[in-house]
Amino acid sequence: MIQQNISLKKYNTFGLDVIAKQFIAINTIDELKKAIQNYTVKDFFVLSGGSNMLLTNDIEIPVLQLNLKGINVIKQTEDHIWVEAAASEVWHNFVMWTIEHNYGGLENLSLIPGHVGTTPVQNIGAYGVEIKDTMVSCKALNIETLEIKKFSNQDCQFGYRESIFKKELKNEYIILSVVFKLSKQYHVLHTDYGVILNELEKQNITNPTIKDVSNAVISIRNSKLPDPAKIGNSGSFFKNPIVSTTILKKIQQSYPNVPHYIIDEEEVKIPAGWLIETAGFKGYRVGDAGVHEKQALVLVNYGNAKGIEIKKLSESIQKEVLAIFNIHLEAEVNIF
Repeated sequence: MIQQNISLKKYNTFGLDVIAKQFIAINTIDELKKAIQNYTVKDFFVLSGGSNMLLTNDIEIPVLQLNLKGINVIKQTEDHIWVEAAASEVWHNFVMWTIEHNYGGLENLSLIPGHVGTTPVQNIGAYGVEIKDTMVSCKALNIETLEIKKFSNQDCQFGYRESIFKKELKNEYIILSVVFKLSKQYHVLHTDYGVILNELEKQNITNPTIKDVSNAVISIRNSKLPDPAKIGNSGSFFKNPIVSTTILKKIQQSYPNVPHYIIDEEEVKIPAGWLIETAGFKGYRVGDAGVHEKQALVLVNYGNAKGIEIKKLSESIQKEVLAIFNIHLEAEVNIF
C-alpha cells in the first residue's frame, strides 16, 4: 500500500525530518519485485536502517522501506557454522544473537548502527575486524532484471569501507540477505587494539570470551559515541584517510605525535577524528548541527538540524582539514 507524505524522521538515525512523498513498506521479496515493476529503473529510493545516510531534501520519488527479516542456519561442522541473516535484521541484534549462541567472529562489530543488508556495501569494520573477514556471500536483487544473484566474498571486491556495491554496481542491486561463516569453538579473538585490552584489564578479565570482547566494545562505544536514539547521528561521518609517508612527515614537523597506522612502506592511515579535533572542530556547533563533544569523527543532530546544515558543516571541516594538513577527508556517509 502506498502512503503519502510520510515523515522519515524515525527511519534515519540522524533523525532528520524529511518527507517521503510516497512511502511503500516492503515485507517480502515478492513485494519488493512487484513494487519495482511499477517504476522505471532507479526511479525510487531504497531505505533500510537509514544508518549511513544524510538526507538533505524531501524525497520526491517513491521510497521503498525494506523490512526483510529472518535468521537461518545454512550448514555447520564441528568447528564452524554458516548463518544467513535477512537484510533488514538490525545489525547489533544479529551480533547479539550470534554471541548468545556462542558463534564467534562478529563480537568486535557490536553496537554498530544499521541493518545487516548494508554491512557488505560499506564493508563495515571496527577494532581490527571487517565484514569481509566472516562474510561468505550475499544475495542481491538486480533492479533492472529482477533476478537474484549470489555474490561471493571475492565478487564483492572489498576495500576499506568499500565494495563493488559502492562502485561499479552502485544503485544496480538491492541486498536481500548475507551469509556469515562463524566459529563454534576455538574462537580467534581480536583484542590487540589497545582500547579493548585496557577495557578488559579494567574489568579484571585475563581470559576473555567472545561475550567479554563484545561487552568491552559496547562499553567503549557507549563511552565515546552518542546513542542515535538520544542524539541523531550516523556514526563515523568520514573515512580515516590513507596518505603517503611524505604527507605524514610534513605533518610530523608541526605535530610530531600525530597518531598513524602503517599500511606499507609508502602509505599510512591517520585517524580522521584526530585531524578534525586538531583542526578545532571537536564540540563545535552551529544551531542544532554539530560535532560530537567526545568523538570528533561523529557529526550530530542536536534536535532540529536540517540535513543541508549538517552537510555544510561537513564541508567546512573538509575545507579546514585540507588547508591545515593537505588531506581531503572523504565522507563515509552517503549524502542524498
